[in-house]
Amino acid sequence: MGSAASKRRTGRNQNGLLQTLENHESGINCMALSSDGSVLATGSDDNTIRLWSAKTESVEYLNVLAGHADYITQIIIYENYLISASADQTIRKWDMLNGQCMFICTGHTSLVNRIAHTGNFLFSSSYDRTARCWDFLTGNCIRIFRGHHHGILPLLFIPANHDAEEENTFEEEMHIYTKDILITGSQDTTAKTWSFKTGECLKTFEGHIGAVLCMATDVHGKILFTGSGDNTIRVWDIYRGNELRIYDQHTAAIINILVANKLLYSISADHTVRCWIIDVGDCIRIYKGHHHSVSCIQLENDLGMSNFY
Repeated sequence: MGSAASKRRTGRNQNGLLQTLENHESGINCMALSSDGSVLATGSDDNTIRLWSAKTESVEYLNVLAGHADYITQIIIYENYLISASADQTIRKWDMLNGQCMFICTGHTSLVNRIAHTGNFLFSSSYDRTARCWDFLTGNCIRIFRGHHHGILPLLFIPANHDAEEENTFEEEMHIYTKDILITGSQDTTAKTWSFKTGECLKTFEGHIGAVLCMATDVHGKILFTGSGDNTIRVWDIYRGNELRIYDQHTAAIINILVANKLLYSISADHTVRCWIIDVGDCIRIYKGHHHSVSCIQLENDLGMSNFY
């Protein structure tokens, strides 16, 4: 999380801290790094996004993207564009080179929780119980996905497998397997798959007794993992809709999950990260030592590196 301050401090301290970035006027909720690592973006409770040069010897403040009327919930960087979601119920696309807002996506009637980008499409989820698809070039709303009974949190997009007819695919799941699908997780304790083309709900995954807080798929896009406030991770066959197994060794909510080859890493409010073998569901390693909830991890050379707040 960030802090309210107005100056930049540099220099290594005894804990190895190199630099503190303090231009925001309130806490930092989200960050994104450009694909080439040159620009860091931070989204804040002060309703702004700030851009920083990340490749200079010391990180330099570049620009502020101002226009949202409430705090920033998520940001994504794609090429020279930044997409921001906000509690003001809107999504904005920005040109990072000149700091101008290119368009505003309006239509949600509550806080926008998450955004995801693929090709010419942008997806968003909201507490208004809907997910929406937007044209990435124009900002026009293309489709609305309705069916959840409470707010929607995580969302994933899986492109169609057009080689399915050549694989050993069951006929009854073929009509789903060859479609582009959107997956959403909700406070109503379920996850759902949707036809991108029609907006139809294809499958509902029921079993959790707490909100679905995070999701991931295996590398083939056939298996869905859902992490919940009920302290469990459930594993599902995306196309048949059946539950395959449950990982239930955490003692607090699952905050994030990450798939790396045949391993699943789970990040929990119980202050630990666990590593699981996907095929059998065995926990093979527990990363302990944090004193607060773990929020995310990054894998480097097959080693789990965790950040916390």
